[in-house]
Amino acid sequence: MSNTVRLHRVLRAPPQRVFRAFTEPDAMLRWLPPFGFTAKVFEMDPKVGGSWRMSFSNFGTGNGHSFGGKYLEVVPGERLRYTSVFDDPNLPGEMVTSVTLRAVSCGTEMTVVQEGIPAVIPTEACYLGWQESLKQLAQLVEPEIPG
Repeated sequence: MSNTVRLHRVLRAPPQRVFRAFTEPDAMLRWLPPFGFTAKVFEMDPKVGGSWRMSFSNFGTGNGHSFGGKYLEVVPGERLRYTSVFDDPNLPGEMVTSVTLRAVSCGTEMTVVQEGIPAVIPTEACYLGWQESLKQLAQLVEPEIPG
């Protein structure tokens, strides 16, 4: 049995900027790791068939996990779909994450669906992690800084 999480946000930023946050390694390092985690990006080739690979480390304990996958769909500023597989055999299966962006009057409406989350990971823990990540995403993409 596997889990699915569905998230919806409206961000005060144009869709292209939000899309870049999902496809540029330095941006991913800034917003994706939940609170208390650091991350490393080893590979990121955001094109259909391209690969990505990264790891998260718990800052307090030093424990971590690595994961990666393939890009299934890449439509700049609109849609991104990619697979994720953990290296840890105790976290089996392939997840698929779909990110849909739509321009709205005040910025971008974003929908994220992550399917196939290993059954040993509680859905509510996934929601907590994503909520923390999405706070950091907003802090990255929403500021309008001149120059």
